[in-house]
Amino acid sequence: MKLGFSRKTGKEWALTSWKSTVDPSIGEFSLRMDSEIPDGFVIMKGSEIYWTSGPWDTDSQTFSLVPEMRFNNMFNISFINNPNEVYFTYSLYSSFNVSTRLVMDLSGQIEELSWLESLKGWNLFWSQPRRTCDLYNSCGSFSRCSNYTLPVCTCLNGFRPSAPKKWQQNDYSLGCARRIQLQCGQMGYGNGDKDGFLKMDHVTFPLYYNLTERISHKACESACLGDCSCTAYAYNGSGTGRCLQWYDDLLNLRQLSEDDPNSNTIYIHLAASELRNSRGKMGPTQDILLFDVDMSVAARTNETSEKGIGNEKNMKDALLPLFSFSSVTAATQNFLNANKLGEGGFGPVYKGKLLNGKHVAVKRLSKKSAQGMLELRNETMLIAKLQHKNLVRLLGCCLERDEKILIYEYMPNKSLDSFLFDQAKRCLLNWEKRAHIIEGIAQGLIYLHQHSRLRIVHRDLKASNILLDSEMNPKIADFGLAKIFGGNESEANTNRIVGTYGYMSPEYALEGVISVKSDVFSFGVLLLEIISGKKNTGFYQTDSMDLLGHAWQLWQEDRALCLVDSVLEHHNSDGTLMRHINVALLCVQEIAADRPTMSEVLTMLTNELLTLPSPEQPAFSHIRTQKIPEPPLYRPDLESVNDVTVSLMEAR
Repeated sequence: MKLGFSRKTGKEWALTSWKSTVDPSIGEFSLRMDSEIPDGFVIMKGSEIYWTSGPWDTDSQTFSLVPEMRFNNMFNISFINNPNEVYFTYSLYSSFNVSTRLVMDLSGQIEELSWLESLKGWNLFWSQPRRTCDLYNSCGSFSRCSNYTLPVCTCLNGFRPSAPKKWQQNDYSLGCARRIQLQCGQMGYGNGDKDGFLKMDHVTFPLYYNLTERISHKACESACLGDCSCTAYAYNGSGTGRCLQWYDDLLNLRQLSEDDPNSNTIYIHLAASELRNSRGKMGPTQDILLFDVDMSVAARTNETSEKGIGNEKNMKDALLPLFSFSSVTAATQNFLNANKLGEGGFGPVYKGKLLNGKHVAVKRLSKKSAQGMLELRNETMLIAKLQHKNLVRLLGCCLERDEKILIYEYMPNKSLDSFLFDQAKRCLLNWEKRAHIIEGIAQGLIYLHQHSRLRIVHRDLKASNILLDSEMNPKIADFGLAKIFGGNESEANTNRIVGTYGYMSPEYALEGVISVKSDVFSFGVLLLEIISGKKNTGFYQTDSMDLLGHAWQLWQEDRALCLVDSVLEHHNSDGTLMRHINVALLCVQEIAADRPTMSEVLTMLTNELLTLPSPEQPAFSHIRTQKIPEPPLYRPDLESVNDVTVSLMEAR
């Protein structure tokens, strides 16, 4: 495959989207070499830039904003730039015998797919753009875009929104404008003050700069200072290096985390008074709000009623549609018991039907629930900002008459546990459906851990929190206990242990240490449950303590396939099942650092050519289980209440 253009003939090699799913004629999106600065790719939407790959990085041999292209070293990537032509090409290394394709989708995403023989379908390897800040100039001019803050867009220091009303409505397209104009030249204001520069760290460079080689830092700064049309400069090297200068509007500036290898430093040209105002304040990267606090502990046991009102206001500020209480009661037939779908520690969930005929799920906070308000607020603020096909979608909320109600999209097949642990319905889940569900859950977790606006740990992943739509596509639900991390934060400690027994990682349950590896552990437990059709906390053997211990014992005895659900006995892909068992055991290893990330998990599950490492002993497998009675919240007449969620427990 070759993408680029000939400098001699003008011939171009580009990839275009279809017009529609049934019309293969040329659509509005195209992937092509950037004609202005031909060291990277752009997705064009018509004649406008929609996305950019960033420049080619000779050290990593990939484009700076698409590092996943090099994941697992499957592809031999080449970027050719000479007087005759400039183009990008790639091929699979000979050790990988798998079919792949690069697709310019009509949605505006470029997708790399690989064929999975075991599933008889295409698996997504990587895609771009994925997040708001991946889109070109999504915050307009003189602003910075950050996937780690809310709001995503903020004006640079010394600038203000060009259209404040639109900005308040989350329309950032017009960008920002200077508060105080620059003085042209270097003569000063009469009081001795001169224009200068404000340093910004950990950002991507805006596009389309002027480059001067072999110049000192001082000369680079002076050249920009004496030119009012120079809005910013950057300097690479020491002594004599590379001077980058930007003129007119600054476009597509993105804030990165401190440990991002693609981060740079840029100097913004500002008026003297703006520099005075900035003295004594935190730097431009320090004043960014990173969501490193646990929103579910925002309130304490001694909170006043005023704080409770504040929490409600924050929920309303989440920009969700507000439903009236009368419309909710009408939709649920006044919360008719026959419409009840399930009940947990927070309260009941009802099936409802709106006036337009749309079915919804209505979660009503129980007034007896002490932690319910905190969890509901957490879920509202979080899920309102998340969008992924494997996450349940929040449609709105109702906050009338002291009611706290959330309205979700309705999942007609309810939750995974209603199939997996039901003797009659379990047989409806053949291996193809189970593998599809496993992959969907993994994709949803990868989004939460890596690709969403915020890095999020779910903390309560289990079968009852996996909902199934009409086509048995999985959607992760219940974000009431989720933990938000900042851009460069990888783990945290907490005295408030939340989650479900049997799914908690050992470092979290015993020490209160939480990270994305906590979700990986829960995923491993869930994976073993899906393979075996048996529940971890309800599995009892005389020679092992739980499902994890039983799986480990079978693995040690080279009898791992004995773990497989009896309804899958006629499945003809023992190699695929063994691979899934191996990955599950890697996920539940006792030491968090030994567990793979969810991206690595998905690659191991879907790439049949990879040799998998051998797992170490699972956590808790040396402790013998004692059968305990069903928890008090158990209701055999209701769906999805097989687990008790621990909402407050002191760490040991």
